[in-house]
Amino acid sequence: MQVRIADSWKPWLQAEFEKPYFQSLTEFIRQEYQSQTVYPPGRLIFNAFEHCSFEDLKVVILGQDPYHGPGQANGLSFSVSEGVRVPPSLVNIFKEIQEDLSKPIPKSGNLERWAAQGVLMLNAVLTVRANTPRSHRNKGWESFTQSVVQLISDQKEHVVFMLWGKDAQERGAVIDREKHLVLESAHPSPYSADKGFFGNRHFSQANAFLEAHQLPSIDW
Repeated sequence: MQVRIADSWKPWLQAEFEKPYFQSLTEFIRQEYQSQTVYPPGRLIFNAFEHCSFEDLKVVILGQDPYHGPGQANGLSFSVSEGVRVPPSLVNIFKEIQEDLSKPIPKSGNLERWAAQGVLMLNAVLTVRANTPRSHRNKGWESFTQSVVQLISDQKEHVVFMLWGKDAQERGAVIDREKHLVLESAHPSPYSADKGFFGNRHFSQANAFLEAHQLPSIDW
């Protein structure tokens, strides 16, 4: 696996790529792509960093695994590309935005429009075997994404972290809650959305926090 990552992130993450755990992860991922069907396509593994620069980052949404169906995963957590049917979790996210902000539900599930405004949509695990959820867990990705969260917490000011579900909340243990806003709730999956995701009002809370710190709000 050749790590291609946006220039704005390279100086911050280069040392991480050289650590032993990441070298082992790289070898595992290389073998998986050679022998299995793996999502997202290799060129999109670090797509979240391509669309949200370190300098512009204002919000972090932490997901779990990438989507594991054909044509779904595009490297941004919860997002799908143009023309792909909107998955159930994202349908629920759009429903919460509609309820929270009175915005119409969009037809497209492509969330690059959020990334362009400074929203980093990062999964805890960046790859997955086709039709096999959780298949790339505990291979090293969690250490990498934990380091990214730690980096953002340490180096940035006034970031909003949206942690939906247990996996995301575990990654959030390292966040400095004195200077950042951490919003936690159930995951938007149909299995758990009615256990605290619906009604969490995270999107209006995020914008209120950003505006209170003289930062542009997000057009959700």
